[in-house]
Amino acid sequence: MKEGDWLREQVCSLGIHLTDEQLAQFEQYYHHLIETNRVMNLTAITEPHEVYVKHFYDSLTLVKSIPMKQVTALIDVGTGAGFPGIPLKIAFPHLRLVLLDSLKKRVAFLQEVVRKLQLEQVECIHGRAEEWGQKKDYRESFDLATARAVARLNVLAEYCLPFVKVNGWFVAMKGANIADEIQEAKGALKKLGQAEIKDIALTLPENMGERHLLIMEKKKQTPKNYPRRTGLPAKQPLI
Repeated sequence: MKEGDWLREQVCSLGIHLTDEQLAQFEQYYHHLIETNRVMNLTAITEPHEVYVKHFYDSLTLVKSIPMKQVTALIDVGTGAGFPGIPLKIAFPHLRLVLLDSLKKRVAFLQEVVRKLQLEQVECIHGRAEEWGQKKDYRESFDLATARAVARLNVLAEYCLPFVKVNGWFVAMKGANIADEIQEAKGALKKLGQAEIKDIALTLPENMGERHLLIMEKKKQTPKNYPRRTGLPAKQPLI
C-alpha cells in the first residue's frame, strides 16, 4: 500500500477525508523534507512510513481535541520542520496559518514548502515567541496555538497563550511521562489566562509511540507583562 493511501485510510477514523490533491501535497512535502534534510538538520525520522506515522498522522491527531472547523486562525510556535502546522493546513485548507520559528534556515525551508505546495494564507515568521507575543497584530489573535516543541509545559504556556484569543485553545503535543509537567504548569496556566488543562492520551498506529494532547482553553486575557523578555521564560519558568 502506498503511504498516501495508508494515511487516507487511517485519518478517516479521525473524521478527516483527504483528496488525491491533498495526498499529492503530503508526498511533495515528504520529498522536500528528505531532500533538504541532507543539508540541514530538520528531522531524525526519514524512513517514509515513519514520517507518515510520526510526523503526518501524529500532527493530524490534534482533531481529537479541537473542533478544527471552528478554527479560522492557527499559530504553530517553534514549528521546526512545520509540524503540526503544515499537515493541519493541508487537511484544513480554510485555515489562516502562521508558522513561527527562531531559526532563519528553517523558516526559509518552510517558505519553500508553502511555495511548492501552493498553500494560501500561510505566513512564515523568523523570530522568538517572546517578541511576537507582544505584537498587536498577533497578540490574542488566534483561535488555536500549537506547540510540538521540547520545552516544559510551564515554559511553552508562556510562549503560546499570549497569542490565543479568550475562549481559544492552546494544545501542547507531548510524548509519554507528562504527569509532573502538568502539575508544575498549573500556576502558570492560571496566571496566563485562567486556563485549565485536559489530557488526551493516544497511541500511534503500529505501536509507534505514546502521545498526549494537552488542551488548555483560555478563559481570561493574558496580563500585559507576559510573555516576559526573550530568554526569561526558559531561565525563570513560572510556577
